[in-house]
Amino acid sequence: MVKARKYVVKNYFKGVPKREDFEVVEYELPPLKNGEILIKTEWLSVDPYQRAYNMMNKVPYDQFGFQVGVVQESKDPKFPVGTKVVTHKGWCDYTIAKDGVPSGPVDHVYALPDLKGLSPSLGVGAVGMPGATAYFGFLEICKPKAGETVVVTGAAGAVGSLVGQIAKIKGCKVIGFAGSDDKVEWLEKELGFDKALNYKTVDIAKALKEAAPNGVDCYFDNVGGEISSIIMNQMNKYGRVAVCGSISSYNEDVSKMPKATILQPALVFRQLTVRGFLVWEWYSRWQEGFSQLVDWIKSGQLKTREHVTEGFDNIFDAFIGMLAGENTGKAVVKA
Repeated sequence: MVKARKYVVKNYFKGVPKREDFEVVEYELPPLKNGEILIKTEWLSVDPYQRAYNMMNKVPYDQFGFQVGVVQESKDPKFPVGTKVVTHKGWCDYTIAKDGVPSGPVDHVYALPDLKGLSPSLGVGAVGMPGATAYFGFLEICKPKAGETVVVTGAAGAVGSLVGQIAKIKGCKVIGFAGSDDKVEWLEKELGFDKALNYKTVDIAKALKEAAPNGVDCYFDNVGGEISSIIMNQMNKYGRVAVCGSISSYNEDVSKMPKATILQPALVFRQLTVRGFLVWEWYSRWQEGFSQLVDWIKSGQLKTREHVTEGFDNIFDAFIGMLAGENTGKAVVKA
């Protein structure tokens, strides 16, 4: 019998999640059944959606999330011992998984893509769910054309930093908003954004007008709130908006959500297309995206950066730090 540990969410979050909202539970895993595999976790992911989905689950629940692990025992010939796999089993050090058609996010399990020598941690980052989110959410919804102007909020995060670089690969002018001068410098000097702006220190409307005097064609929205209203009010006719998330409001009281400037006039008179999405929509095509992302990384066209936290016991700290914007690039935990 294998003893395992997992994080269990005991309470609905009120504002910023608190340590007492979680409990680390130790338990024994049962013997494997046919078709199952035993996985030892190597890398864990902390992501904004883990905060957003809190109210959608009945507490207590096991904290979900993507992980990269190695198969320790197998009763599935597709995953022999030693195979590295990706699952959505969450914050646990050992888990049992079974392949099959996913009925929801928690059911996902697949072999780690061929990373061509890159770090396995990318399996929960640029060549994992965040990478698929950037790749499909941007390309399928925004449908960028060379020469167009693209704006990305949360631009220094796991998804935003990839979206901006993909836009550059497609020949677009890219403007990113981030929350610190260090992030702004990273976006401009290392990732090649045409302009990056610290939303905390600039006049957003004025700075955007100066950076994009001919208007905005595509907007990839990670944060929501007033900044998104400002950007959409500076978009060109037939502009496209991919709404990935609204991290600016995730820690707000649901009964006292912040208000933002009305958008309907801009939507109507500029004939904008605004579409929210969940990355699971393209799950059957994820491997297609992963192959292209790996090629771009290997060729140097796409740069990745990770904010690594060491230790299973420090997952909560990594999660809170990510929600506070302490990470540049993808926040990951080495178990």
